[in-house]
Amino acid sequence: MEEIPFSSYPRPQLKRDSFICLNGRWSDGVLVPFPLESELSGFKGDDTTRYTYRRKFEIPEDFIKDKVLLHFGAVDNKAKVYVDGEEVGSHVGGYLPFSIDITRFGAGIHELKVKVKDETSTDYPYGKQTKTPGGMWYTPVSGIWGSVWLESVPKDYIKSLRITPSLTDAKFEIEGGTGRYDVKVYDAEYPADGNLILEKTFESPEFVIDIDDPKVWSPEKPNLYSVRIKSGEDMITSYFGLRVIDIREIDGFKRICLNGRPYFFHGVLDQGYYPQGLFLPNNESGYEGDILKMKELGFNTLRKHIKVEPECFYEACDRLGMVVFQDMVNNAPYSFLRDTALPTVFKGHISDKNRHKNSETRKIFKAHSKGIVEHLYNHPCVLYYTIFNEGWGQFDSDYMYDKFCEWDHTRIIDSTSGWFKQKKSDVESIHCYFKPIKPIKSDKPIIVSEMGGYSLRVEGHYFNKNDNYGYRTFTDEDELSEAIIKLYEDEVLPYIEKGLCGNIYTQVSDVEDETNGFYTYDRKVCKVNKEAMLKISKKLEVK
Repeated sequence: MEEIPFSSYPRPQLKRDSFICLNGRWSDGVLVPFPLESELSGFKGDDTTRYTYRRKFEIPEDFIKDKVLLHFGAVDNKAKVYVDGEEVGSHVGGYLPFSIDITRFGAGIHELKVKVKDETSTDYPYGKQTKTPGGMWYTPVSGIWGSVWLESVPKDYIKSLRITPSLTDAKFEIEGGTGRYDVKVYDAEYPADGNLILEKTFESPEFVIDIDDPKVWSPEKPNLYSVRIKSGEDMITSYFGLRVIDIREIDGFKRICLNGRPYFFHGVLDQGYYPQGLFLPNNESGYEGDILKMKELGFNTLRKHIKVEPECFYEACDRLGMVVFQDMVNNAPYSFLRDTALPTVFKGHISDKNRHKNSETRKIFKAHSKGIVEHLYNHPCVLYYTIFNEGWGQFDSDYMYDKFCEWDHTRIIDSTSGWFKQKKSDVESIHCYFKPIKPIKSDKPIIVSEMGGYSLRVEGHYFNKNDNYGYRTFTDEDELSEAIIKLYEDEVLPYIEKGLCGNIYTQVSDVEDETNGFYTYDRKVCKVNKEAMLKISKKLEVK
């Protein structure tokens, strides 16, 4: 029997004992949750812009509490959902989860139908998807690419949970439940592995859990606390990490501090593309594999580049100790001349108030970004948001900075990664591929948010035999490793004492035409010397 892919509980920070996974083979042999364009989906048709998924599913009698919810992790881009021929809900946007109440259909065998439409419109967030892939633009995805699952809940159930940590406590804000919450806290991520350290009842949906002898979360020591919350007939488990991120002036420079101390964010760009599954690795362990591979090279940060992953990725970063710099997902048209060539040559200030003036695309971007912030709020690994990357879809970034501060004041906000900077941003964020990295004076912490991109094509492990994309080309591992080490020693290390707080090297792995990864696209070959990379990471640590 074929193994069901991504069959673990899809929502690790709000778990119940109620779970039926609907992943697997659907109509026409399509394997959910892999996107239609991927090899693993098994889709045999020619047109992925419109497709109707079908499958039978069962709601067991003993599964039903009071309500039955149907969840979708992600569907790109427009979805209409039907149960037994009746339309029960719809959703627009390809990166965030949604759910539908299907209680009225009751126990028994039912037919689920999902009509999907996706024309890779730039009105909606699309990231690096394009109808004409090549260079730094990739194969588009369509259809279901997040887990589909059923959950049953009591009438008064906990709908959402918002956790705001400090170094000694965690504030909880709960939506739903009965108004009375019996809480147990354990000193490990899962109750089975930890000791009970607190048991208390709260008579309000907002309360603070104080931790005696607190252990903070960091990449070096990713301490997590598990929590069980019972409210009436509902019970959930979650987890949190104690940590704070802020900016302080130290020795005349603004520094990003993790848990009160200056920290150097030694990072790598993570596009989240895979050769067989495109937006998904072959299985959930693929995320853990990428994280561990980067930790083996000494990295402590991943910049999740204009893509939102399933929650199992962020849970793995929480558990294994990997900081995430999370990008928003761009919409609106891209122009090579306006967004890439012009800012590379012209370094002067260009106002963005009147860029991308379409009110509808602005509204969509704003709503989607708020959704990302709310969706990822509880993950301790997420420390930093990037609003706009290299001007793609950029508009009135000072206004958007203020909105992000309203939505979440606990993270670092990078308004304009690369160029087209305006007045408001927590950091000075620069991209440096074609010229040496040189110190600049700024009243803000400095992040080189993209650099490197050195290319090495490995025989038998590349995607395109005719095209190759990168910023400097090398012929073997030794030559590539020497160049990368020289980049860090000559341009990054000397800059730390002059205000540099972090850098992001491009990138985790090759992606389609791009051959500028530390690993090949299939993750089978590491293209750099691991020992040399680890030595550099030790030098980068802030003492």
